[in-house]
Amino acid sequence: MLHVSIRIYKVVGRMRIGMQWQKFSLELIATKPSEAVEIAYSELGSRHKLKRSMIRIEDVKEISKDEIKRNDILQLLSMESLIKW
Repeated sequence: MLHVSIRIYKVVGRMRIGMQWQKFSLELIATKPSEAVEIAYSELGSRHKLKRSMIRIEDVKEISKDEIKRNDILQLLSMESLIKW
C-alpha cells in the first residue's frame, strides 16, 4: 500500500471573465504545489469555460488546518485513513 502525504494549498490569482480580470481563491487538496496549480486550472476551466491563458496564478501556499474554510476538506482531514482503489 502506498502512503502519500496530502496537503492543503490555497491558490490565489485572477481569471478573465468577459473584459475584466476577477480575483479568485481556491482551497485544494494536493500532494505538491504544482499539482494544486493543475487542479486549479482544471476546476476553473471546467466551471467557467476558461482557457489556461485566461487564468493567472499569483500565489500558491500550503495552509494549516486553522486556515481552512471549506467544510468538505475539514471532514476529509478528520478521517483516520482513506483508501483509494
